[in-house]
Formats: sequence, C-alpha cells, structure tokens
Amino acid sequence: MKQLTEVLQTAASYYRQMLAASPAAVAYLNGRGISGEVAALFGLGFAPDAFQGLADVFPDYHSSQALVDTGLVTTSENKRRYDRFRGRVMFPISNYSGEIIAFGGRVIEARDGAPKYLNSPETEVFHKSDVLYGLHQARSAIVESGMTYVVEGYLDVVSLAQHGVRNAVATMGTATTSGHILELLLLAPRIVFCFDGDEAGRRAAAKALDACRPFMLDTTDVSFMFLQGGHDPDSFVRKFGVDEFYAAAGRATPFERFFLACLVSTGLAIDSAEGKAALANASFPALREIRNAPELLERLLVAIARQTGFSVNELVFLGGLENNF
Repeated sequence: MKQLTEVLQTAASYYRQMLAASPAAVAYLNGRGISGEVAALFGLGFAPDAFQGLADVFPDYHSSQALVDTGLVTTSENKRRYDRFRGRVMFPISNYSGEIIAFGGRVIEARDGAPKYLNSPETEVFHKSDVLYGLHQARSAIVESGMTYVVEGYLDVVSLAQHGVRNAVATMGTATTSGHILELLLLAPRIVFCFDGDEAGRRAAAKALDACRPFMLDTTDVSFMFLQGGHDPDSFVRKFGVDEFYAAAGRATPFERFFLACLVSTGLAIDSAEGKAALANASFPALREIRNAPELLERLLVAIARQTGFSVNELVFLGGLENNF
C-alpha cells in the first residue's frame, strides 16, 4: 500500500510541474478565477496530452505493476501501456491524513468521446464512496466554523475556497454515504448539502437525507440548498458572489421540512382513509432510524399526524416507535 501512495505522490509532483509549464492549463484555471495560491492549496496539476508522459518520471514505466495498480497507467488490447489522464487539469484526492490516494481530471479542451471528468478507478487505496474530496484541506475550517458544505464536484470545492468558503467538501458524484455523514458530524454538528435544483439534484439530496437519518441528534443541524437556473456552486459563486451564496445557504430547506417533502412526493393519495394510512405506513421505516433525536422525531410525528388524521400516540404505536423516545 505504501508503494502505491509513493507512486501517486510522484505523479502528483509531476503534474504540478506540468501545470507550471502549460500556458493553456494556467489560462483555463485563471478563466475559472482560480489563483495560484488556491491551486497550490489543493495541489492542482496538469496531465499533458501525451500517451506516455509519466515515463518521464518513472524509469520503470513499461514494467511497473504499481503504475497499473494505482490506475495511472492502463494497457491497450495490444499490450501497449499509456497514461490514463491526458490533457486534463488534475485534482489530487487525499485521504483523511493527507496522503494522495487517487486523482480526478478535467479536460481543458472538449474532445469527441472523452468524458469531461475522469476519475481514478477503485484501487487498494481508493474507494470512492469512502472519500470526500477536499476534507483534508477543509478540516480545520469545518471545526472552526462548526459546519460543512457538501457539494458534488472538485471545482465546486476549489471555487468556493477561492471565494473564502474553506469548509466545503465534495462527494465526487457518488451518493452520500453513512460513512461520509459520520465523518463530518464528528467534526461539526451542522451540514448544508448544496445540490443543483434539477431532478437529479433532488434525487441526490434524498439519498443524503437517507444517509443522515441514523445519525440525527436534536443538536444536529442538517439542511438542503438547491441552486436554480442550472447553476452549480462553482458557477453560482462566480456569477453572484460569496455573499449571495451565504444568503442562499441561509434559505436552505431544514431536514424536517425536506423529510416531509420527500414523504409527500411518493405520490400516495391522501384524500382517502386508505391513502392516509398508506402515507403513515410509508413513513415508519424512515422514522425508526431516528433513534437519538426525540424532539425531531416528535415534530415529524406531529406533522405526519396533521397529514394523516392519526394522533401522535397512534403513530408511535403503529410504527413501533416507543423505544425511539
């Protein structure tokens, strides 16, 4: 495992050198408003558009198993090796202690068939669903501020940091997991999830809500921020500024309200006794997961009682929630 992280560190150093030598990559970052200081904070680099660029720093390029095992190098059908990342701004991905365990790369010029973003594959040291991009850099700001912004992409984190928001991390396009939530709540009691306002963003938020439920306390503050107009955090903060970003965060939907909105959005008709009973039954599995937040649970039950016509006591009994208080 140590050999893999050493190989990744060497690659990161190479990519940083290549960034300094690439006017096109520097111009791309400047065009996104990213300063040299912030690029250095996140260790940003550039993978040149060369099939075997890493051979310049790895003398054993054509035989090293570690280069393959880290996903830096892949092999064609005719057994010829070539760099996975080419012509991309590189975002090193670190573990909690700061060791580089993977990379994400973004093209600076669109190419037919090439994805805009490309990640390292799953490896011995990199399991995407376990990692939050930017957590190593954001940790002290999270503790100091008492809160975390959770966004989706690398550039969202970097752009927010450029505008002074240093307590943001990214899920890198994967669903938020219970591991992510536990890791963040150990640092600070408040989480603001920031997603696009489209249907995909709402689905991602609903999955984040699911991941949060078992960890909710009455002192935990989780909310959901949806950006409209096709904006992600990067484009939003560049267009409207950081003050408007903070204002939008202040209008974020609280956990309780989003929980109820997701419940109602299941499409169950509540204009009949059967529909109201079905809505109550649909809520019980999720409510049972809220084991350590009795005040939150009671507020949710009061709201569901209002929707269904059951009393809170009836809902507690029917849902088997007696031990959650």
